[in-house]
Amino acid sequence: MNIPASLVEATISGAHTMRVEARVVPAGQTGDDPDGIEIPVLGGDVLLDATADIHGTLQLETEGGKWWPSRVSDPLAPYGRWELFVRRGIDIGNETVWGAGGYFRLDELEQAEATKGPIMIAAPDRMAAIIDARFLSPRQLQAGRTVGQVVRELVEEVYPTAEVVFDDATEFATLARSVVVEESRFEALKEIVTSAGKIWHWDGQGRLQIRSAPDPDRPLWHVRAGAGGVLVEAGRRISRQGVYNAVVARGEGADLAEPVQAVAVDDGPDSPTRWAAVGDGGFGFVPRFYSSPMIYTEQQAYAAAESMLRRNLGLPYTVDYSQVPNPLLRPWDPIRVTHDDGTRELHVAQQVTVPLGAETAMQVATQEQSRVLIRRL
Repeated sequence: MNIPASLVEATISGAHTMRVEARVVPAGQTGDDPDGIEIPVLGGDVLLDATADIHGTLQLETEGGKWWPSRVSDPLAPYGRWELFVRRGIDIGNETVWGAGGYFRLDELEQAEATKGPIMIAAPDRMAAIIDARFLSPRQLQAGRTVGQVVRELVEEVYPTAEVVFDDATEFATLARSVVVEESRFEALKEIVTSAGKIWHWDGQGRLQIRSAPDPDRPLWHVRAGAGGVLVEAGRRISRQGVYNAVVARGEGADLAEPVQAVAVDDGPDSPTRWAAVGDGGFGFVPRFYSSPMIYTEQQAYAAAESMLRRNLGLPYTVDYSQVPNPLLRPWDPIRVTHDDGTRELHVAQQVTVPLGAETAMQVATQEQSRVLIRRL
């Protein structure tokens, strides 16, 4: 169901019906309506974080009593047979539009008041299993295979029924040379994704998405303060810590006849992080270096450099705000923020905390974006 953003915003700015569902489901399913056992939701939240290796983390409070697992086969037993499926939605017209949530691995259960007190559940998304599943011996990724074949093989060894979704023809690109990976399955996959200039995460339907980040110049959402708006309160800060204005991307490997390298810099004349000397009105020279065995052409190096730089550029200025929950808002989404004094700013969401209770506001951490010009050196 494709719902215009303006309709979602209009709905959440007024009186509306919120819905939350949590189910214990047999592990490995996909889709937005999996088979499982519904459990009560007393509270909790879903943290979605674009800056973390594990994109989604669930904290859920449910009833005690019969739900505490006593056997390996019991629902909520954290031994791999079961996952938690959680989603939050809103009613629009005669339909429920479901958003934030997904599939989460049962990691930790705690009951402060045995045996009838509430159970607190901590559950990361499916990336946790990818991180855990290290290789027992070095693995060679063979030249000539496509990116899609390699990614699906590494993922399906952990999740045999996994769906991997690419947003363009990146999956059909071939590895130009063989690469040996020592231990980390996660780092091998991350290298493939990053070197292609993509982002990746498990989505709300349990699919691994490998895609380009949304264009930061085209806001998907408008968050307003005041009458008719959804902005509850906002705080802000400015810091140049962690900000860079150039990326040097390099290929690595003994079989490269010549080193492969590309450099992308912020060349926007009005950009606050412009690549220029401080005395000349620039931000200074703050490069980030990235190297990967998956880069073996200058074109690949530049694609990686530009993608990494574009996701970092903008003012070293962040806004943390709370709003009426929008279950469709995601990290990487561009947002137009209008403050109570009428000031308008373009931001990109970095962290989104979606509450599972009706009375709690959504927390969003953003970084302001500025229109920039990236130059290739």
